[in-house]
Amino acid sequence: MRLLFAGTPEVALPSLRTLLASDHEVAAVLTRPDTRKGRGRTLAASPVAELARARGITVLTPRSLREDGVAEQIADLAIDAAPIVAYGGLVPADLLTVPRHGWVNLHFSLLPAWRGAAPVQRALIAGDEVTGASVFQLESGLDTGPVYGTLTETVRPRDTAGDLLGRLADSGAQLLLQVLDALADGSARPSPQPADGVSLAPKLDVEDARVRWADPALAVDRLIRGCTPAPGAWTTTPTGARLKVGPITSRPDVVDLRPGEMRAGKHEVLVGTGSHAVALGEVAPAGKSWMPAEAWARGAHAAPGARLGQAE
Repeated sequence: MRLLFAGTPEVALPSLRTLLASDHEVAAVLTRPDTRKGRGRTLAASPVAELARARGITVLTPRSLREDGVAEQIADLAIDAAPIVAYGGLVPADLLTVPRHGWVNLHFSLLPAWRGAAPVQRALIAGDEVTGASVFQLESGLDTGPVYGTLTETVRPRDTAGDLLGRLADSGAQLLLQVLDALADGSARPSPQPADGVSLAPKLDVEDARVRWADPALAVDRLIRGCTPAPGAWTTTPTGARLKVGPITSRPDVVDLRPGEMRAGKHEVLVGTGSHAVALGEVAPAGKSWMPAEAWARGAHAAPGARLGQAE
């Protein structure tokens, strides 16, 4: 089939690479416009755009799919299907039927669970033990279309959102190809999503990623892993400065620290939670690189009994 691939971040690259190596033809790529990145705020193309251009593929970067001429541009491609993976923009209703087989979305959850922009992060924060990916027909509702196929993935005890999303991106690419192959040979049979089991996964903002040390250690651990690498879990230091927090280790043998209270030793930094202590891993002070928590604590010269997140 002749395809228009829609995607933007690195998580979409396994799918694009898989389709480029398949019998299907990627006629063009649709991705978000260049954005400013880094301290120099220089314009940078999306990972999908960089790969497509390296392969000599036409790249479309409209700010909105409602812009004048975009619908005609897509129609002129005469595509059979539009696979979409983390594109990052809404597809207007009048474009949904332009491809002969519509827009086929790879979503990183077992729909109808975790409909929305942050399914992997929300699944980790909620403590799901199993998640997966779904390929479904895009329609005007939020991730509500009929499902062509799914796969499951076990959540490992130390998974971060980045770890889990990476595995789902790789396995999901094969699932997407299988669905497109089935559409091509006429064997694809989508199934409506069940009415039960619906949950939503809105995008995480900075405040969502704030560590609340009064929560039990299990909840603190899930939040930090779910927010790693983005948007990045954080707390405040005893002086009120922001401190990014990486994955932690549970220390159920230590129960004498108040929520947020630190105990810095030579080889570890313990912090109290609502249940028991945890050991910090790496942290990143504002404007600085990641470092071992004990190295940060030595430089911070925190007084005994000092607490993280006192502004909570």
